[in-house]
Amino acid sequence: MFFVDLKIFFVLILLAFSSFPAFAQSDDVPFLTVETDDGHYDEGDTVVISGQLATIIVDTPIILQLWYEGNLLDAAQFDPAQDGSYSHTIIAERPLWRHAGDYLIRVSHGEGNIAEITITFTPKQEFPETTDSFEVKIPNGGTFDVEYTIKGGIVKDMILEPDNFTLQVLIEAPDEGTISLNLPRESIDADGVKDLDKKFIILIDGVQFPYEEIETNPRSRLITINFDEKESEETIPTYKIEIIGTFAIPEFGTMITLILVFGVIITIGFTKSKFQFKI
Repeated sequence: MFFVDLKIFFVLILLAFSSFPAFAQSDDVPFLTVETDDGHYDEGDTVVISGQLATIIVDTPIILQLWYEGNLLDAAQFDPAQDGSYSHTIIAERPLWRHAGDYLIRVSHGEGNIAEITITFTPKQEFPETTDSFEVKIPNGGTFDVEYTIKGGIVKDMILEPDNFTLQVLIEAPDEGTISLNLPRESIDADGVKDLDKKFIILIDGVQFPYEEIETNPRSRLITINFDEKESEETIPTYKIEIIGTFAIPEFGTMITLILVFGVIITIGFTKSKFQFKI
């Protein structure tokens, strides 16, 4: 009788342990792990959170929490897979994700079983549409103005390269956007035979891009260029837009400088000779 009861006792013990699926675990294997597919996320990115349980506690979900500076922003609960693994995704977007900085992801399973990981987040910087003019310096002296409208970024600089008939426009933009430039013909143009306009060549970071010509008149040409989102390690990427034509003031800047220098020398020599003649 005692032998039969002992068998029943062992069966009950086995049934009890079978309700707690256990996996290979050693002192080096933690009860609960958590990791993300990246350490830094920009606004709109998908955060993939995954990990592994050494032991599943029956009827106990995994609890996931998102914290920022001690404030609980979001929480979710879900069941692990049969092998103890789990995965969950979060979209890093407003209204929960607002501030740049470190965000804490805390995962727990049962009482006292907690794993944490910290990630960094950068929100998109909003750049309203801006209409302004930029004073471009002419290498041999003087300036001219380029009126522009930009949406999604800011203009940092405009540089004229007369020898290459090129106007460089440097902008900063966190995302895709548009820039319209009203190019004065007397300063930069792309003209052909019989006063027919030719197309500009537009390069963005060395790659040719299409553009749209909005308006043309005898004084200027209004063009619009779209720029795409750029992958960069910079918080706000910088774009170099090159507008290449067939004419840029001064078209013969070096030659003009030499002529002026030569003219000054002749004038000085003539004046000196005349002064000595009077004496």
